[in-house]
Amino acid sequence: MTIDFPYHAELTVAEQAARDAGVAVMEMFKGKFDVREKSKNNPVTSADLEANRIIHQAIEKNFPNDGWLSEEDPDDARRLGLSRVWVVDPIDGTKEFIEGVPQFAISIGFVVDGRPKVAIVFNPAKERFYQAAAGQGAFLNGAAMRVTGRAEINGAQLLVSRSEPQKRFQVFVDRCALRPVGSIAYRLAKIAGGDGDGTLTFRNIYEWDICAGVLLVEEAGGKAVDGDGNPLMFNRQPAKHKGVVAANPGLTAGLQGLWAAAVAERR
Repeated sequence: MTIDFPYHAELTVAEQAARDAGVAVMEMFKGKFDVREKSKNNPVTSADLEANRIIHQAIEKNFPNDGWLSEEDPDDARRLGLSRVWVVDPIDGTKEFIEGVPQFAISIGFVVDGRPKVAIVFNPAKERFYQAAAGQGAFLNGAAMRVTGRAEINGAQLLVSRSEPQKRFQVFVDRCALRPVGSIAYRLAKIAGGDGDGTLTFRNIYEWDICAGVLLVEEAGGKAVDGDGNPLMFNRQPAKHKGVVAANPGLTAGLQGLWAAAVAERR
């Protein structure tokens, strides 16, 4: 990554905010933290809230006029009229965090006119720090990353949710090797780094879960689309997408075709 590029300041602030949040999160991981249910099967912990506070404070201090969209804050419709918006999940994979499974991540995305320009996905439990800036490539702990070049669906290794019903993936079970990984932000980052050939979900997924991971995949030479094959845009209302498929460009097209066929079969 070059020293001077557009959004260098934003990347620098996001990187430090993620590291500071990571310290706070790890102080509570496998230790003492509070848990409550925001809604059915949707927990939040004191670690989520503290990480959110640290990140939000850093963004407000450095970029006070930017919009903010976070899983742990009420949505402010003002963001929809802004060009620059931060899209944040302070802990993606809260259930894994609670269970003591080190497959959660801090996810910070910075969006300009609907497209991510800066991305941080940080798994502090595994000390895996992923970052990217538009046009600058994607990096894991400072080393450049690339998606795999696998073209064949048969035998491809897919990273899938630990909790999504396996029956949804039957078309892929028959042709691919499926590996469960908790956080989708972490799954996208791993695909960007070539640790797996692709990832997908049938769920409606919130922007904060995938914004940073999508840029990582793209900057590592990959492609990410929604379940219908459309490009992923951010800072929308509602702030969610109908499924996600990510891999290298050729494999993404094939996987998305199977995704669409599987959905059509269930109707």
